[in-house]
Amino acid sequence: MLNSPQDLPLTTETFVADGVGLSIDGSAILSDVSLEFPAGEVVALVGHNGSGKSSLIKMLARQLLPSAGSISYGGLDLRHYHERAFARSVAYLPQDVNSGSEMTIRELVGCGRYPWHGALGRFSKVDEEKVDHALRATHIEAFADRIVGTLSGGERQRAWIAMLIAQDARCLLLDEPTAALDIAHQIEVLSLVQRLAHEGGRSVVIVLHDINMAARFCDRIHALRRGRVVASGSPSEIMLPGRLRDIYGIDMNVIAAPNLSHPLAYAC
Repeated sequence: MLNSPQDLPLTTETFVADGVGLSIDGSAILSDVSLEFPAGEVVALVGHNGSGKSSLIKMLARQLLPSAGSISYGGLDLRHYHERAFARSVAYLPQDVNSGSEMTIRELVGCGRYPWHGALGRFSKVDEEKVDHALRATHIEAFADRIVGTLSGGERQRAWIAMLIAQDARCLLLDEPTAALDIAHQIEVLSLVQRLAHEGGRSVVIVLHDINMAARFCDRIHALRRGRVVASGSPSEIMLPGRLRDIYGIDMNVIAAPNLSHPLAYAC
């Protein structure tokens, strides 16, 4: 275990899973998962319910320990990271976020600065600047003083993502951030995530259910089925009938779509 955040190398690399397995109460959740998550890309994890997507992203976030294999970030095994150093580089948004409803947006976003000054540290000018930048980046500065619980679903997700940006993390881990959103808000949130990655030089790993949204907004797609990797590649390599059947276990086809660089998938 490294003793201090300063001991860690600065890096733009991101995650590598090598032969990862996860068993809970004797049941195999993930088996022999080997994947790379290249720096600076938006990488989707897709697959049917129970395929292991959320378990894998929780392991990337150090919320779960693998039963087999290893996961590294920047070439260093996750087990060797100092907790605060890891939090300064990697930010995780879980699937169910129930806290913060009584805070203002600005207060919530300010929570992202915790890894930099701790529970008793003073909120500095730098912290204020980071919060202001995060509010601008997510286009919510106009209502920064509103209570989080009064926001629409899309606004609330933008507020949480702003908190991750204020954290100054270079890698964002997002577990189904669009699950409870309508189509307009899904596009709003995923457009934001894509822009933050491509313009801000961040890496993003995002769990999604909708393969069409994954193909539209992500640079790379990793697909799981029954805890194993069944496909991995660019959207154009994944959006093929045979590949889609491997992923979802049903007959699927694709059709060309105007103004999109990839086809749309549909069940036959």
